[in-house]
Amino acid sequence: MKNDFTLEYKSIGLNIAYYRKLRGYTQLQLSDMVNISRTHMSNIEAPNIHTSISLEVLLSIAKVLDIPAYKLLMVRDEL
Repeated sequence: MKNDFTLEYKSIGLNIAYYRKLRGYTQLQLSDMVNISRTHMSNIEAPNIHTSISLEVLLSIAKVLDIPAYKLLMVRDEL
């Protein structure tokens, strides 16, 4: 059974982009800090590309951005 998590993937990507920009980091800077490629970071943040993200990467991003991980998982009403 395949689940459709389109909204969740979009929300995670948009949340990462929001907090990244709030901290003043580029995609390249953040991707270097969490040890993934810039292309992977770009794909994670892209709202129309559903790129999976490991829990380890999600937690690493939250740590670098100095926010609780749950904030990256929140689905906002305006999506």
